[in-house]
Amino acid sequence: MALEHAILVSLSERSGSGYELARRFEKSIGLFWSASHQQIYRVLKRMEEAGQVAVDVVAQDGRPDKKVYTVSEPGRVELRRWLAEPSPSAGPQELAVKLRGASFGDPEAVAAEITRHRDAHAERLELYRQIEKRDFPAPDRLRGRPLHQYLVLRGGIRVEEGQVEWLEEILTALQADEKESH
Repeated sequence: MALEHAILVSLSERSGSGYELARRFEKSIGLFWSASHQQIYRVLKRMEEAGQVAVDVVAQDGRPDKKVYTVSEPGRVELRRWLAEPSPSAGPQELAVKLRGASFGDPEAVAAEITRHRDAHAERLELYRQIEKRDFPAPDRLRGRPLHQYLVLRGGIRVEEGQVEWLEEILTALQADEKESH
C-alpha cells in the first residue's frame, strides 16, 4: 500500500490542510500507518500534480496562506480501484486502511479481501499447530536450542491466532452492519 491510499482515505473522511492531515494521522490512521509531516507534504504535492487531490488556497491574517486538500474525482477513482484490488501480501496496516475506507468504495470487495486473509491466516495457524504437535510433543521438557525453537513457533502461533480472531471480529461486525442496513 502506498501512503497515497491512506491519505485518500483520510481526506475522503474530511478535507484538510497538510498540517491538519498530519495531526489526524497522529491520532487515527497513524496508529497503524506512520508517516512524517515531510512524507505527507511530499506525497500531497505528488497527488496534486497527478490530479488526485484539489487544493483550495485560503488566505490567513498574519500567516502564510493555507492549502486545503480535497479528494478529486481521479482520486476517488483511484481509491475505489485500490479498495477493490486484492492485496496478496497485505499486512494488518493495509487491511486496517482498507477497512477504514470501505464506505468510499465497495464494502463487499473489502469484506471478501478480509475473508481471504482470514482464511490464509487460519491455514498458516493450522500448519504451525501441526508442526508444534509433531516436533514438540512435550514442550515442558525442552531445554536450550529446542526450547528456543519452540518459543519462536509459539510466537508465530500467537500472531496467527490474533490475526484470525481480529479478522473474524471484523467479518462478524460487517455482517451485522449489512443486516442492519437492509
